[in-house]
Amino acid sequence: MSGFDVALTFDAEHPDGPRCPAGVAERIVSVLDANSITASFFLQGRWATAYPDLARQIADGGHAVGSHSHAHARLANFSPTGLVADIRAAEEAIAASAGVDPHPWFRCPHGTHSHGEHLAPALRELAYHDAHWNVTARDWEADASAADIADRVIDGIETHREGAVVLLHSWPAGVPEALARIIDHVGERGGRFVTIAEMAPNSSWLESTVDGQVPNGALAPGRDAV
Repeated sequence: MSGFDVALTFDAEHPDGPRCPAGVAERIVSVLDANSITASFFLQGRWATAYPDLARQIADGGHAVGSHSHAHARLANFSPTGLVADIRAAEEAIAASAGVDPHPWFRCPHGTHSHGEHLAPALRELAYHDAHWNVTARDWEADASAADIADRVIDGIETHREGAVVLLHSWPAGVPEALARIIDHVGERGGRFVTIAEMAPNSSWLESTVDGQVPNGALAPGRDAV
């Protein structure tokens, strides 16, 4: 296998659970920068406000930036008006902290089953595309070690080959170590890392939510996540 593309994506959000030492997100960014890799970060609005320097570093480092909502709540619980307000609040917080507009990329908290029927209309109204994934490390699980995370991602990359879009998070302790191993594996196999905007279109996983158009890298639904 050679010449294939992999998109590393990170949901940057407030930690879920007790196993979240300080500095994990910073280490992730350092590993990426040390290897000259650009990834895609979906920033929770409240997270961007809490970590403005890191949010700005991510954007200034050339990484793609999208929205991960503001409150990281299950979107089906919002009214249509409340959902639009949450998405706009995230947009404002990300722009203020990171200095970039997160359009057109949006990723739902908690995976595809938390959308609610009013998500698609809200995203159309606000000109976002819902970006999903096809490889997950399940790094949010309490017993997920760095080796577990790396093995799951590598297996997923090998399964999907071209067009692997990997879901990772900014806070699990094992992610930075796993990331280094993932990078080595892809390099050894002749692959390259791209942002979601650079991912070559593939009709089997493309989805549109804005004006019937599919941008380069709009992805089809993945499984539940935190």
